[in-house]
Amino acid sequence: MAGCAALVAGFVAVAAAPPVAAAPIAAAPSLGSVGRDVVRYRLGPGDRLAMSVFKMEGYQAMVEVLSDGTINLPRIGTVDVWGLTLEQARLRITARYEKFLRRPLVYLDLEASRPVKVTVTGQVERPGVFSLPSTTATGWPTLVDVVQTAGGVTASGDLSNIEVLRPSATADGRASVYQFDYLTVLRDGGHAPNPLIYDGDSIRVHQSVGANNVDLITTAASNFAPDTIKVNVIGEVSRPGVQQVPSNAPLSQAILASGGITRRGSQSTVELIRVDGNGESTVTVMTFDPEAVLSSPSNPPLRQGDVVVVNRTALAKLSDGLTDAFSPLTPIVNAASIFRLLN
Repeated sequence: MAGCAALVAGFVAVAAAPPVAAAPIAAAPSLGSVGRDVVRYRLGPGDRLAMSVFKMEGYQAMVEVLSDGTINLPRIGTVDVWGLTLEQARLRITARYEKFLRRPLVYLDLEASRPVKVTVTGQVERPGVFSLPSTTATGWPTLVDVVQTAGGVTASGDLSNIEVLRPSATADGRASVYQFDYLTVLRDGGHAPNPLIYDGDSIRVHQSVGANNVDLITTAASNFAPDTIKVNVIGEVSRPGVQQVPSNAPLSQAILASGGITRRGSQSTVELIRVDGNGESTVTVMTFDPEAVLSSPSNPPLRQGDVVVVNRTALAKLSDGLTDAFSPLTPIVNAASIFRLLN
């Protein structure tokens, strides 16, 4: 198929770790040993095929691969084609027709391919299983397409460590893992491979460890990251509520997007509330400094769903406390004032 060579050229093989509830994965083959058969399209449920036999009337058929991986053809009935390439399926059909036809010339074409189902895990906004179309209009899905479909890489995603797990072409074979480093390419320039993704592939974006400002800004500016994220800014700001800011935006940008801190707000007790992947929340108290550099203790990069709380100053708290304390006495005070006026 077209594009296979680009896929092979883009892969960098790495050692594979055994997946959960699956056969152990052998070490991925080296770049030079990856053949075209590894990425050749293989039939599966949902594919639509056109079959005919040269100069034989009544042998034409438009069929769809059923959920059990079989097709039903004239004169020979059910044929199992699941996991076969088009050429392998054609040879199997030819062998069946040779039992009663002399040297049949079988034509087999793929009229429409099934959607590509791929699993995306790790540091993406919406991990899960996705079904991507593979049509002439949209083209075949690539690694970048799949990451974008999953919402893009999160602020903690590592563009230098994106893995593609590809199952074996045979039922008893071992899967292979390939690694891609886009961060180095985006930062230093060069060729960025964008391999084709096939049905059954799994993609994992690993978590970044010790990323610096250059890496954070490079990731946020790329099309791997979402264009914007939503954070909630509450407390003593001019326009509290959900703010939409660029990906990896610093805390100061979210506060400024909400109109800035009011005169009742305290710049020294700004809280950042963040919920991690395990459902545990952390509260970090910091001093608001709009001039602080990105990823500094007082201006960290924000993530989707963060909550920023701008607390009141001590004077504002005291004033509010006195107001609350004397509010029940207001009717009595007002009545005493009326009696004084009436003598």
